[in-house]
Amino acid sequence: MTADELQVVVETTDDDVVVIRVRGSLDGWSAPSGLVEALEAAAGSGGRLTVADLSRLEFADSTGLHVLLNARHRHVDAGVRLVLAGPLKTEVRRLLEVSGTLGAFTVADTVDAALTC
Repeated sequence: MTADELQVVVETTDDDVVVIRVRGSLDGWSAPSGLVEALEAAAGSGGRLTVADLSRLEFADSTGLHVLLNARHRHVDAGVRLVLAGPLKTEVRRLLEVSGTLGAFTVADTVDAALTC
């Protein structure tokens, strides 16, 4: 795997939490379909919480933003909380800030903190 490739690992805890660990770049070149599928499955799982661990996400562009916003909408519709966990890299946080969408998400400093949201 190169640094630019997108890697997605899904874990489900005993208390109905889906943790999706994302690594690499989330952009038009990274083929984000694996992440889209993981987020869709989490929203439809009937769980109580999805944590998207973005602490190892190196870069995201408008494609990545689109994936996250769609996931947020899907989770809201399904009644499942979605929390983005960091710490977020500067590039990722800046994308959310510049686009005015940071406030649309619940963001926690760590996965452990996200589990208590």
